[in-house]
Parts: sequence; C-alpha cells; structure tokens
Amino acid sequence: MTSEKPRVLLISPQPYFQWRGSPLRVSFNARALAELGYDVDLLAMPVGEDKQIPGVALHRAPNIIRAKDLPIGPSAAKAILDIALFFKAAALARRRPYQVIHGIEDAGPIAAVLARRHGAKMIFEKHSDPASYKKGFFRNLVMAAYRRVERFSILRADAVIGTGPALVEQARAVAPGRPVHHIFDIPSSLVEPDPARAAEVRARLGLPPGAVLALYVGSFAVYQGIDLLFQSIPPALKQAPDLRFAIIGGSPAQVAARKAELAAAGCADRVLFLGHIDPDELPHTLAAADILLSPRIAGGNTPLKLLDYLKAARAIVACDNPANRLILDETRARLVAPDPSAFADGIAVLAADAPLRQRLGAAGHQLYLSTYNYAQYKQRLAGAYRQLLGTP
Repeated sequence: MTSEKPRVLLISPQPYFQWRGSPLRVSFNARALAELGYDVDLLAMPVGEDKQIPGVALHRAPNIIRAKDLPIGPSAAKAILDIALFFKAAALARRRPYQVIHGIEDAGPIAAVLARRHGAKMIFEKHSDPASYKKGFFRNLVMAAYRRVERFSILRADAVIGTGPALVEQARAVAPGRPVHHIFDIPSSLVEPDPARAAEVRARLGLPPGAVLALYVGSFAVYQGIDLLFQSIPPALKQAPDLRFAIIGGSPAQVAARKAELAAAGCADRVLFLGHIDPDELPHTLAAADILLSPRIAGGNTPLKLLDYLKAARAIVACDNPANRLILDETRARLVAPDPSAFADGIAVLAADAPLRQRLGAAGHQLYLSTYNYAQYKQRLAGAYRQLLGTP
C-alpha cells in the first residue's frame, strides 16, 4: 500500500545532526513538515549524529572520501560530497514520486534538476549571503561561483524561503514576482527553561552568593566578535567585583589560548569555560545566567544565539549593528558600540542594576512568545507549502 500523504524530499548539504545554524533549521523543517502531514525523506551529508525525528526517514549520501566532519562554508571535500549527494537524491527520486523537492543552500541545483526531471515542485531555501564570507582572493572566487549557483537555484525554484529580511530581498531582486517567503530562525531547542534546572547549573558552577553571571554561547569565529569579547572581560571584572563569566563553545586549542590570555591579565579564576552543551540542555544553562552576551561584529542575519537568549528571559548586552538590530532595540537589550571598552561598560552597568536586567529580559521574552517560536515557524512553513501546492 502506498502512502496518500504528499511526499517531500528535503536535501541538506550540511552535516546532520550538528549543533549549528543550518542543521538545526533542517531538523525543524523536517519535524514541522512531518507534523503537518507530509511524508518526509531527509537526505543529508554522511557525517553527523543520527538524530531521529518521528515521521521522517533519514538518508545519507555515500561517504566516498571517508570524511569525519565538514567545516562551515565551501571546501574541496564538500564539493566532492555534493556530487555523491546528487546521485543519492537521483536514486531516491527514481524510486519515489515526490510532490516537492526542497533544496537547501548548495543543494538548490540538485533540487532544481530533479524537480524538472520528475515533474515535482521545487523549493530553494537560502540561509546565507555569499558576500558576507569574503576572505581573500581564492575565497572570493569560490563565493563568486556560489553566487552563480544560488542564482541558478532561485531562477528555477517554484518558491524561495529566506531566513532573514536581507536574504528575502536578495532573492526577490534575482527573480521579481517569484514567491519568496520569510521564515525566520527560532531558538535552537524546543525545550523550555526550567528554573529548578537553572538553579542546579548555578550550584554546579560553584558561584558564590550574590554572583552575577555573564554568559556567551557560540563559536570562536572572528565575525562573532570573539576578540572583542575577551578584550572586554578584564575591564568589566575590574568594574564589577561580583561579576563572573561563562563561555560555551570553542575547540580545546581555542579555549587553551583564551585561558592563557586571561591568566596573563590576572582574571582567569573568574571565567568558566563550559565546552559544548547539548541544545536541549542549553535553555537551562542560559536561564542560570544573569546577563547574556552577543558581541557579533559582522553579518546580515540575526545571530541564532539571540533567539536562545530571548527565550531564556535574561538581559542581553549586544554590539549595536544591523545584525543585532534585526530583533533588538533599547527596550530589549543594552546596545553598545562595537569596541571592548563600551562592551565592558555595558556589562558592568547591567551587573549593578538588577531591576534593569529584569525589565530587559522580560521584554525580550515577550518577543519570543509572540513571534520567534516553533508554532509561528511551523505556521509560516505550512503557508509556503500550501501556496506552492494549492492545497488546504
């Protein structure tokens, strides 16, 4: 007996599952489509955790180069595995009649070719702006080639999904009149913060009574403002004797280097490095903090961490730039100039003002409740598919 559900092939050219932006979003796409009544095949790269989603069949491209991991952005290994991804997708499309083939980022051309070959509708999902990755002559050439790939995908898509307003406008500029849907990112976990679990986290960290904890979560990439963050820590600690810092993320080598910097500044004992934390544990850890930090200095998309921060209902210190301003203003965060001194001052001000921390955290949490949550995400995805297929 064959399924009467509409069939969707969701093609992700990223590791699945890993705790980073695109794989998280792919998991929400797959979960939401299954809950909406679609028969979902998720095809991903051959690296990452085998995270199972009810109602979703996980398939992988063959690991023809025995890759252990794939870095963010283009690479020779990724290009080779994209070819393997195409042949696996083609094999699936021959076996199963899909109503929709949904290609993410550089899987867009795969979806376009197979959708035309098999008479399916095609969705292209855009997660990033190629211009934001410029780093030298060779990198620029690679990203220029990717822009052509992206343009090819947009022009052949029956519908486009963009994760941010700027990405939506870029797609509309390429193909005026094409249906383009803004489906924003949401927090990285569907688990709600538990006050009791948050209290356990604070106890486990050994914080002294009255300590004010400022916490950062994210990669140690330059565009995240990681240098600014660590340069701001010593002056912030000098201004606020009760202040402590916690850092989530970074490789062992990166953490070791930062610990050495802090030791040289004489403040290593007031900074905790928590490593990587499972996304479903993160809400409790963020709720254990008093101040959450977003030192992002570049990029045009909302930093994913901000959505987790809003959900935690904690005060935020963020650099005043377009990426953070997409969802923050002075009523929801302490916005400061992107330099270490201003960032340190912003942290110190919040460390000394508990009522202000409470007001900012509550306002941010209200935005999460009204907009940036899974129910709204699922509703927007349902609308995009409903318009595409002409079904109720």
